[in-house]
Amino acid sequence: MAGLIKREDIDEVRQRTDIKEVVDGYVTLKGAGLGSYKGLCPFHDERSPSFTVRPQVGRYHCFGCGEDGDVISFVQKLDHTSFHEAVEKLAARIGYELRYEDGGTGPSREEVGKRQRLLDAHKIADEFFRAQLLTAGAAEGRKFLQQRGFDRAAADHFGVGYAPQGWDALLKHLRGRGFTDPELKLTGMFSEGNRGIYDRFRGRLIWPIRDIAGDTIGFGARKLYEDDQGPKYLNTPETTLYKKSQVLYGIDLAKRNIAKDRQLVVVEGYTDVMACHLAGIPTAVATCGTAFAADHIKIARRLLSDDGTGGEVIFTFDGDAAGQKAALRAFEEDQRFVAQTYVAVEPTGADPCDLRQTRGDAAVRDLISSRRPLFEFAIRATLRKHNLDTVEGRVAALRESAPVVAQIRDAGLRPGYARELAGWLGMPVEDVTRAVAAAAKRAAPGAPGPGAQANGSASGSNLAGSKPARSGGAGYNGAGSNAVPGIGQNVPGVAALPPSGVLPSFHRPDPRDPVASMERQALEVALQEPAMLGGAAWERFVTARFATPAYQAIHDAIRATAPGFSGDAVQWVEALRQEVPEPLQPLVSELAVVPLPAHTAEAVQKYCRDILARLFELQITRVKADKLGQLQRLDAAAHPEEFQQLNRELMMLEMERRSLRSDA
Repeated sequence: MAGLIKREDIDEVRQRTDIKEVVDGYVTLKGAGLGSYKGLCPFHDERSPSFTVRPQVGRYHCFGCGEDGDVISFVQKLDHTSFHEAVEKLAARIGYELRYEDGGTGPSREEVGKRQRLLDAHKIADEFFRAQLLTAGAAEGRKFLQQRGFDRAAADHFGVGYAPQGWDALLKHLRGRGFTDPELKLTGMFSEGNRGIYDRFRGRLIWPIRDIAGDTIGFGARKLYEDDQGPKYLNTPETTLYKKSQVLYGIDLAKRNIAKDRQLVVVEGYTDVMACHLAGIPTAVATCGTAFAADHIKIARRLLSDDGTGGEVIFTFDGDAAGQKAALRAFEEDQRFVAQTYVAVEPTGADPCDLRQTRGDAAVRDLISSRRPLFEFAIRATLRKHNLDTVEGRVAALRESAPVVAQIRDAGLRPGYARELAGWLGMPVEDVTRAVAAAAKRAAPGAPGPGAQANGSASGSNLAGSKPARSGGAGYNGAGSNAVPGIGQNVPGVAALPPSGVLPSFHRPDPRDPVASMERQALEVALQEPAMLGGAAWERFVTARFATPAYQAIHDAIRATAPGFSGDAVQWVEALRQEVPEPLQPLVSELAVVPLPAHTAEAVQKYCRDILARLFELQITRVKADKLGQLQRLDAAAHPEEFQQLNRELMMLEMERRSLRSDA
């Protein structure tokens, strides 16, 4: 039974993992100052790089859209996994065995090792098949691709390969790479006979099936030769890696566009996915020999952020009876979505691959744009089963189609489709409306009407006491906003909580304000180079007073967190993020990753000393101003000793200020 991962193990994985190495797998990073790297943001479209990674503190931040986080959140967002899955994946990556609370368990080191061996075998097999496609023996495979409008670049992009004829080409290759027969039996790439194991895929065109993270976990193979007695398509059987009910072909290539465009297009085959992507529909995926079901919907919802704020799932089916049956099966799962579901059916029955081949890319795009709501398709399919020329047929059709209208989640659409149904049936609108209302009551006796669950679950996520979702552009650096997200943004920010206990707002400091700018730079130094705050510097820093409320709140967090500082910058920044009010967490990340304007270790040290000296000088100036005010208000004749003491303190402050300037 899986349990909660121990907090100290999560911290250990975060600390041990090099965030740059992980991000490098998704983003091309270039040096941007000492210890900082920049690249194009993977969370929004941009032409000039604003996505910054600082390995020393283990965080990333985009100064364009405001996305920020650590290595765990990066894997979560890019691979669309849960927190638990992301930690386990990173732990496996560094060979760290996790411990779980309450007697729960996770994958053991042995299980992780076995899984990695399976992934390695699939990766090598993938490379083998791709190389074979270029050999003389694969002429029939290349011909198949060419006839369907796929050139070599398309084959390379989708990783299409070829399994040679014969019985042991792949077997010999993997044995030569050190894999044992017991290991190979677990991959699903081999069959077993009286003489041992042999290649499962022979003389076939091969498509690698990858998981959402891009790891090859299985293969789909298409028959090429007439003497092949096997099925037209042959897939990897169920293995510990490959679960067909949880796999979507093309998801590794489509995931980013699905998340960005809030659209998922479900087609029926590998070549249909290829045709859609090449035609300008990069959100297309396909199931692997099974219907689109509950586990697929979980993947889709995760990618679409299926939270009631939009998004669409479009199913494409052949126009024949089998295609209609598949569409109606999809409609049965419709209520699991909050996203709108549609169906796109080509009247001639052509699939996207055939359509692209005969009529070009535009025809594929037109097919997707011609989508109709899935419930409308289901209603019309229901009506076609009845003879609407008779009273009995119309009544039977109404009895069967009214529940379909009642299932429409959008309450605003139900009356309109009730009127449409009345027109299709040739019956009074009032009769149809009553039938729909009765169907709704039968479906959920004593409960809210259809659609309440879907809409309620979306809106319920922002009730008092829950954390509001933060989109990529709504962080501290979000465009068009003058305040860090939080409650009461129109109230001037203060460092302490107001009497009601409501979190304060922290307005974004004016970058033209020299004091705010200097305070920000001082916090950048404190977060990125905490060793500079040793000894007397720390004493000066903790007594400093920040004029900017947001910066003062972070300064308060530094004072509260520093006693437990172990010297590890990754844990230091994470501890600070947990200490500040939640709306300020993105700002902490921003301060921790912004490149310091220095390119050598010596220059960084000098810059940090100068910034801290400016901060301390400002504090001295403020104290001097306060004491000068006291001096001016003081009657020297009445309080001669106090007058002399203030003068001595002012002189000492001035000497300290000059010393700071001299050191700087």
